[in-house]
Amino acid sequence: MSEEKLETQVEETVEMAEETAAVEETAAEEVAAEAPAKKQRGRKKKVETQEVKPESEWKEQVVQIRRVTKVVKGGKKLSFRAIVIVGNQKGQVGVGCAKASEVIIAIQKAIADGRKNLITVPIFKTTIPHPITGRSGAGAVMLRPASQGTGIIAGGAVRSVLELAGIENILSKSLGSKSPLNAANATLEALKSLRPFNEVAKKRGLTMAELLN
Repeated sequence: MSEEKLETQVEETVEMAEETAAVEETAAEEVAAEAPAKKQRGRKKKVETQEVKPESEWKEQVVQIRRVTKVVKGGKKLSFRAIVIVGNQKGQVGVGCAKASEVIIAIQKAIADGRKNLITVPIFKTTIPHPITGRSGAGAVMLRPASQGTGIIAGGAVRSVLELAGIENILSKSLGSKSPLNAANATLEALKSLRPFNEVAKKRGLTMAELLN
């Protein structure tokens, strides 16, 4: 076989290979173009729906978070203590205190503890019926009724308890210990000891008009 025939055969083989490669590339491009269209046809559009959760009437307020230690056999055990006030601003309020190894867990436990220890506060025209003093440990809190527009004259844990109880006008003074837990418990004891006018009038055998006059 002559050299010229060999060259022509090689050239023909190369041309055929190039044509085959070009055909395969165009076929692959067509398949790739058709694939997204098929996927889009088969897909269903997802409709986003947001569930609106009803707002709870109960409100929580964290008063204090402290790191506390307990001495055990192996050394010291660190944990966190949370004090939380829970109330609905409609005459119900409670104080919760709990410990846990994490802050979030301590707050959750304190909220649960506060809801277990709720008290009902007798509210008379946005204030309390009569003056009273509550005590807890070394702390004491004095509460006095106030006229409309006075607001809540209190601070710290005492203010949190009075706000979440739903009282709008009141005068207060914290006596003794400055501990938030003692102040909150003393305020709770004072509110727990309040007596509404109708209950006092019934005990004395009087009507409401006679009692108020």
